[in-house]
Amino acid sequence: AEGPAWDEDAPSVARLREHGAVFLAKTTTPEFGWKGVTDSPLTGVTGNPYDPSRTAGGSSGGSAAAVALGAGPLSLGTDGGGSVRIPASFCGIFGFKPTYGRVPLYPASPFGTLSHVGPMTRDAADAALLMDVISGPDWRDWSGLGPPGTTFQESLRGGVRELRIAYSPSLGAGGPEGQGVVDPEVAAAVRRVAELFERLGARVEEADPGFTDPVEAFHTLWFSGAARVVQPLGAAERGLLDPGLREIVELGESYSALDYLAAVDARMALGQTMGRFHSEYDLLLTPTLPITAFEAGHEVPPDSKHTRWTGWTPFTYPFNLTQQPAATVPCGLSEGGLPIGRQLVAARHADAVVLRAAHALYEAGVAEGVRPGGS
Repeated sequence: AEGPAWDEDAPSVARLREHGAVFLAKTTTPEFGWKGVTDSPLTGVTGNPYDPSRTAGGSSGGSAAAVALGAGPLSLGTDGGGSVRIPASFCGIFGFKPTYGRVPLYPASPFGTLSHVGPMTRDAADAALLMDVISGPDWRDWSGLGPPGTTFQESLRGGVRELRIAYSPSLGAGGPEGQGVVDPEVAAAVRRVAELFERLGARVEEADPGFTDPVEAFHTLWFSGAARVVQPLGAAERGLLDPGLREIVELGESYSALDYLAAVDARMALGQTMGRFHSEYDLLLTPTLPITAFEAGHEVPPDSKHTRWTGWTPFTYPFNLTQQPAATVPCGLSEGGLPIGRQLVAARHADAVVLRAAHALYEAGVAEGVRPGGS
C-alpha cells in the first residue's frame, strides 16, 4: 500500500529546487539509514560500481553508487555515523559531512544531533557548489546555523601551504600504521597523502588526538534513536524489519534516561578533547575506513570479529559525536581494484579548511583514475 502523501520538501531539496536543479531519482538506503551498508528487505542489495559483488557502503549507498557511475554529478546524503563518508570511500567519490547545523535539517532526525546532511560529488569543487545552495537558512530547523560568511566556492582557493596537519594512521589503535586495525594497502595510501601534503607546503606531523574509542556512547545514542524511529510501528510491521535493526531497537529500548545522559557526557568530553587538539592542528588526516569494500549483503565483513557495522567504521562516528566537518577524498585503488579513501577533519565551523585541503589534493591529481573501469 502507498504511504501518506508528502508534499513538502526538506530544506536541502527546497534550496536545490529553487536554484533550478534537475532531479533524477531517489536513491537507496538501508531501513531508516541504520547501518553502514545499503540493503533492505524492500529494495534488496546495492552493489559497488567497481565490483557489484561488493557493498557500496551506507547508509547513503545509493547516492554514492549513482555518482560513481555517472548517473548524476551531485547527490545528497545524510551522515549520522559515517553514512556519507563510508559509501563515498567505498565507491571512490568525494563525500562531505559539514559542521552540524550548516545544512538545515527537517524533519528532525530521530537520531538527534548526530545526523548531518552533506554533498556526495565527483570532487571538492562540485561539493562547494552544492554547499553554496543547500546551506541557505531554513526556519524549520531550530538548530540551524546562520549564513556562512563567504561562499564555499571562494573558500577553495589558497592551497595548504603552512596548514598544520596531524597525520594519524589509526586514531591510536594498533601499532605503527594501525597494525591489525588498518589494511596495509589502506595505510600505505594514506601515508602517501601525508607526504603529498608536505610537498604542497603543509606542516605535517604524526599525532593522535588521544581519545579512547567512544563506541559505547555512540551505540547508546544510535540504538535509542532506532528505537524511537520504530516506536509507532505495531508488532506485525516490526516483524517485517531488517533483523539487525530489530536487534538494535531492542537494545535501544533497554536504555534508561540516565544511560542516555551518560552518553551525552562522554560526547561532550570528546568534543572538548577535539577542541583542544584543533588549537594545535588545522586538520586531522586519517583513513576514512580501515578496509576496502567487502562482500555485499552483510552488515560486517564475513568471518570478521565484528558484530555491528561500527566495528569496521572506527574513524567516522567519533566526528558525528563532535559535530565536526569531515570529508573523504579518494586516494587510489587497491591491488584488487577497489577504492581507498582518506578522511580530512577540522574544528567545528572550519568547513572551508576541509574543502580547501581536499581541493588541493584534487588539483594535485591524487584522485586520478578513481572511476569505475578507470574512465
